[in-house]
Amino acid sequence: MRLTAVFLFALPLVAGAAEPLAIDIDLALQKAFLLQDGKVVYESPISSGRPGHLTPTGDFQVLEKDDNHLSSLYGRIVDENGKVVVRDADADMSVPKGAKFVQAPMKHFLRFDGATGMHSGYLPGYPASHGCVRMPDVKAELFFSIAEIGTPVRVHGVPPATTPKEKPKAAATPVPTPTPAPKKWWQVFQRTAER
Repeated sequence: MRLTAVFLFALPLVAGAAEPLAIDIDLALQKAFLLQDGKVVYESPISSGRPGHLTPTGDFQVLEKDDNHLSSLYGRIVDENGKVVVRDADADMSVPKGAKFVQAPMKHFLRFDGATGMHSGYLPGYPASHGCVRMPDVKAELFFSIAEIGTPVRVHGVPPATTPKEKPKAAATPVPTPTPAPKKWWQVFQRTAER
């Protein structure tokens, strides 16, 4: 009888331990939320797709997890010395002789639609990706470690219509006024006497 009572009390704890997880991506707020049973447990700033490469909206699910994913579409072109020739390159761009296309790293990649997913990346403060959802490395690793294949992903909202801040134009360097030749002590007194 005593064992039955213990078993009955333990049953709800075991059933409550597997509460559903979900990821909510709000493009308007440029934030991603990890939800457990509908409640936010973690949030992260993001950088979603820029104009012409918008992040798709809708209801998806995590299709693939790849901790060290490399983009097959985007990257950079570097010369034989490793110097970047084209910073924002597509895989189908022509590559100069001696140079090579280097795939963009997408650590902690959670694919949720076609080639689109969430991953570590640069966040400039506005939508700037080719459609993926970039996150700070620590947050991307956190979401990656908790989410599983099949975790629901909801993407909604309209991204802000912001553009990169323009770099201030360098002011023209002023031309220094030539320093007059030094005066002798008697010239200083002579000028004062003339006034």
